[in-house]
Amino acid sequence: MKLSIIVPVYNTASDNKLSFCMDSLVNQTIADYEIIAVNDASTDDSLEVLRGYEKKYPGKVIVIDSKENLRQGGARNLGIKAARGEWMGFIDSDDWITPDYYERLIGKGEETGADVVGCGYSVVYEQTFETGAVKVNTDNCNIGELTPEKRHEYLKDTGSMVMKVYRSSLIKDNDLVFPEKIFYEDNCAGPIWAMYYRHYEYIPEPMYYYYQHDTSTVHTITAERCNDRVVAAETMLSEMKKRGFFDEYKTEIESIFVTTFFVNTLFSYMRIKKGRKYSFVKYLRDRMIAEFPDFRKNPGYGKYMDEEQKKYVDILMKNPVRFYLQYSALWFYRDLRSGQRT
Repeated sequence: MKLSIIVPVYNTASDNKLSFCMDSLVNQTIADYEIIAVNDASTDDSLEVLRGYEKKYPGKVIVIDSKENLRQGGARNLGIKAARGEWMGFIDSDDWITPDYYERLIGKGEETGADVVGCGYSVVYEQTFETGAVKVNTDNCNIGELTPEKRHEYLKDTGSMVMKVYRSSLIKDNDLVFPEKIFYEDNCAGPIWAMYYRHYEYIPEPMYYYYQHDTSTVHTITAERCNDRVVAAETMLSEMKKRGFFDEYKTEIESIFVTTFFVNTLFSYMRIKKGRKYSFVKYLRDRMIAEFPDFRKNPGYGKYMDEEQKKYVDILMKNPVRFYLQYSALWFYRDLRSGQRT
């Protein structure tokens, strides 16, 4: 079999989200492929929707029904275990792709000998095949054979994992999996998987449609999700050390950890209006001091930060109590002015 498409599904039946995704998958132009849809203990009608596709497309659509909610990473792992294709792809169940998406990506891979092929994507706010805001998913300078020099550069921005196709041997031969039962699984898996890419190719056209809606993970900030991001970053760091990559790629790995564990988590957490705790912020600070005390000297530090955030990190490192009170007051005032607080 040429291809296995793995789709983790959790409560996306409403508003035609799951059906729109599945319709784009069953109509791919590539021959000889399977769609492994993993129902991750959904509480809506997602399983019924998937069973309908399984009945309509026997042998092409395979449904795995997990009774336990493993989150997206765990559902993908179930799909990896069941996959039979020479290539594997992952699609989020509220997104969709062009009909020739996999034919073109795999064609590029087989033409060049690449083991991973990515593409551009389009951010959309409604179910349409009209192109929205086009985004790149890699730096074109890093395509081709991934020499150590190119890998150093590639690790600065590995891009999204769903906008790629992978040779199955890459995944299975290197025991590559996703962390389970947490959000932000790609924050962990993306950098680790990238250490094993031998040859990366890229098609710049936006063939993947990244759907933004009110229930998207990126739009919901909770203490639980901030903690999940911490777990994902810690797991990434631990695996990099265990797999023997840390010493050679310390600068890049430190930069990834600072961004995901510390910066993104800190400033997301500080926007939570209820249930926020000073102890969590203090923990983030103390963990950075223990693991990477000179992180602000890393050449990648500040790439995704504005000057205000840099100023407040400096305050936090000197006086965490002052940071917590001052930054809380800053956003209380801003929310008050914008009418978000009553």
